[in-house]
Amino acid sequence: MSDDIWKRDEIESPCIRICVVHPEARLCTGCLRSIDEITQWSRLSVEARRTIIAELPGRAGRITRRRGGRAARLAR
Repeated sequence: MSDDIWKRDEIESPCIRICVVHPEARLCTGCLRSIDEITQWSRLSVEARRTIIAELPGRAGRITRRRGGRAARLAR
């Protein structure tokens, strides 16, 4: 059986399997997509996917580092 049957001419998902949604930015910290973009990805047109992919690098600044959570509080 050939793998050619399963190949598609589509833009691959930017998912890197680090699926954690940032609580303030509401973006996945791994791929930087919104929940809506993630859930609709398979139904989006090629043009819509390209637009999202082009926007992703600019979204990185919207996600701030956490301040340390419980460990930071205990260190005080």
